[in-house]
Amino acid sequence: MAATIKDVARRAKVSVASVSRLVNGTGNVRPKSAERIRRAIEELGFRPNAVGRSLKMASTRAIGVVVPSISNPVFADALAGINEEIRAAGYNLMLTVTDYDAANEASAVGALMGHQVDGLILTVADPDDCASLDMLERAGVPYVLVYNQPGGKSRATISVDNVAAGGEVARTLAAFGHRSLGMISGSFEASDRARARQAGFVDETVASGLHAPVICEVDFIDGDIEQVIAGLYRSDGKTPTALFCSNDLLAISVIGALRRCNLKVPEDVSVIGFDGISAGTHLSPTLTTVVQPSREMGRLAASQLLGHLNGQEAPHTTLLPHHLRLGESAGQAPQPVPADLQDNSQPVQKRNLAR
Repeated sequence: MAATIKDVARRAKVSVASVSRLVNGTGNVRPKSAERIRRAIEELGFRPNAVGRSLKMASTRAIGVVVPSISNPVFADALAGINEEIRAAGYNLMLTVTDYDAANEASAVGALMGHQVDGLILTVADPDDCASLDMLERAGVPYVLVYNQPGGKSRATISVDNVAAGGEVARTLAAFGHRSLGMISGSFEASDRARARQAGFVDETVASGLHAPVICEVDFIDGDIEQVIAGLYRSDGKTPTALFCSNDLLAISVIGALRRCNLKVPEDVSVIGFDGISAGTHLSPTLTTVVQPSREMGRLAASQLLGHLNGQEAPHTTLLPHHLRLGESAGQAPQPVPADLQDNSQPVQKRNLAR
């Protein structure tokens, strides 16, 4: 089997980008590294023409970006940071969207590789089991993840600690006196972030001495929030007095659906989102949410990738701090109605939701 550019990089103990720069004459390589690369090329019998598309013959000065959606402002914020950084370095951005469909990831990445981008910044469905990332690694194309939080594989990412953030939401709601919690989440299959937030939320809820929260999963694109909320609060059982939503767009939709079911936020049900999009501060009630520094995450991902392309250290995982921004949508748990004031013939929740 013919030696590949990755074989050369491994033998010379340098990055694939360094081998590519030396072979193609597209950038500077430290003298000691260059000598090791030349020795590895000779020992392995490496021939650049044999690697085909995995070895670009010239820099295109383009960075590919793959995100699940541009309708969610959180990704637009990251894109702003990415674009700011790469434009300042003289690169252009090539964007593609997967609509939260893992099957679209491979074709999106393949298309960007076809345009011979110098590197990629991506948000994928599952960073631990991702054919697209495997393909990039085989081809020696550098990349950095943003928002993802790999658990098993060592893949560079810029993110926040989603598990810890989910736990903080549970502790906050418990401190507000809520004893029955729920979570409305986008598809776990389409988002490792949603899975991580759920894990932290559930673990901390149980650790607080409460029953495990009710979990309702919806599609990111076509989720029927109205049906989910109506079904959840039509139940005769104990319904959640607080809901954690896996992103802010879901939280905004949930608040609207609760209102249409004649439930007040936060008097009847508290709601907490995740992302910290600016629209949440303009709502009534203003949204309580976990804020992640999306623009800075995008900027840092681009900075690490560009540094690697210029011969600096390989991208590495960085978890940036998050914080819980308190708004009006979350508050103290509602007090139970005294028995002598209850209308037992017509329970409040069932009356409000029966339409």
